[in-house]
Amino acid sequence: MQNLQPAEQSDVIIETRNVSRIYPGVTALDQVNYRVWRNKVNVLIGENGAGKSTMMKMLAGVETPSSGEILLDGQPVSLHSTHQAEQHGISIIFQELNLFPNMNVMDNIFIANEFFQRGVINEKYQYALAKSLLERLELDVDPYAPLGELGIGHQQLVEIARALSKDTRVLIMDEPTSALSQSEVKVLFNVIEQLKRRGVTIIYISHRLEELMEIGDHITIFRDGRFISEREVRDASIPWIIEQMVGDKKKHFDYQPAAQGDTVMQVNGLTALHQNGGYKLNDVSFSLRKGEVIGIYGLLGAGRTELFKGLIGMMPCQSGSVSLNGENLDRHNFQQRLKKGITLVPEDRQTEGVVQLMSITANMTLTELSLRGFRRALRLLNPQKEQRRVDEMIGHLAIKVSDPELPITSLSGGNQQKVVLGKALMTGPQVVLLDEPTRGIDVGAKTDVYHLIGNLAQQGLAVMFSSSELDEVMALADRILVMADGRITADLSRREATREALISASTPHD
Repeated sequence: MQNLQPAEQSDVIIETRNVSRIYPGVTALDQVNYRVWRNKVNVLIGENGAGKSTMMKMLAGVETPSSGEILLDGQPVSLHSTHQAEQHGISIIFQELNLFPNMNVMDNIFIANEFFQRGVINEKYQYALAKSLLERLELDVDPYAPLGELGIGHQQLVEIARALSKDTRVLIMDEPTSALSQSEVKVLFNVIEQLKRRGVTIIYISHRLEELMEIGDHITIFRDGRFISEREVRDASIPWIIEQMVGDKKKHFDYQPAAQGDTVMQVNGLTALHQNGGYKLNDVSFSLRKGEVIGIYGLLGAGRTELFKGLIGMMPCQSGSVSLNGENLDRHNFQQRLKKGITLVPEDRQTEGVVQLMSITANMTLTELSLRGFRRALRLLNPQKEQRRVDEMIGHLAIKVSDPELPITSLSGGNQQKVVLGKALMTGPQVVLLDEPTRGIDVGAKTDVYHLIGNLAQQGLAVMFSSSELDEVMALADRILVMADGRITADLSRREATREALISASTPHD
């Protein structure tokens, strides 16, 4: 662990001194000294479980330190609520969306921050301001549009618009680009540059290293709940960052093709329509073999998530067929397809992957219990055997947890994702569908997922995963399907796939 270098106090807007945060059985932060530099983009990076999000929650008033102090402009402050933090000019965009899908876009932007005129909300002013904020983010959406009808990426931009609507001096962005397309990331970077010119300080957390090098001014690295080092971005390199993040732990992935067997899944002409016209899926056909890993690449809105939901029966399709081992599944619902051996790890783990009020163990065994029928499963349940299986899966997936009976929310985002993976694998599947499985996961945890995908293929399972990261798809897949506008625009073998070919095929054409 390195000591902080001396700095002019006027250059530092926020400083933590010997800050610790202790949960039952887990030290999330251990005596951390951390500095945020004024009017700069302060990049914070570390593996999942390093303590980044915990530190941000304390700066935003969501949590309070177990010990230590927080200084703002050189003066100690107490931040016991988000409202208190906002009064000091500190706002946060959370890694997991913190929105209300049953409300419209405008109401989400101004909730708890409404503009009143003579005791009544000034809706006309709010509409105009919301429209202006959305235009800054190049998001062509009516402020009155229901939020729930927007995709995850567009909802992320609404979350950013909400933060911009406040009188913010320090804006914390926790994985703001995890659900954004490349073009949307460029828009966000332009907004960040505008904010810097206005004197706003940015704290930026991301696992995309190239992104950090492009947008960052200062970089700070945490590991295992401790401060490790800080440096100006211009003096840092990606190999140095990875070395500081990982330490002595070696993280790498070597592609090893598995022996491929018979076709396990056959899809012909799968088509799903939008309610307002157009296609979610447009005549999608492909086959998947035992031991094969197929990567699906495409931009935001290309139809990757819709394809997975159509395959597992979570979304109705108007035509086409899905077969598993020669058996037609068109009349099978989601539950029946799970029983037949198809499983899905969803993109949005908070909404569709975990039950936040339940424990780690309960979350991991939930799908398996539902497949057996809850009443029958509970009657025949062997707690010791179930706990043994959970413990084995925790070890197999290298989930960082002190006690499986702790709430799922006690885990970092990456470890929650591993629990969702474990839940899917405990159903004993033949086909594993992974929708953006490494979204919001650090370099080390990504490698764990890569090894898992390789191991599943070696065991004879068929694997399909989607990713918006070109290098990831090209590193992992035996075959790559490219999607645009709900169609498969390219079906390339590993040998045929080039960056140019994938980018070209992923670009929608009229």
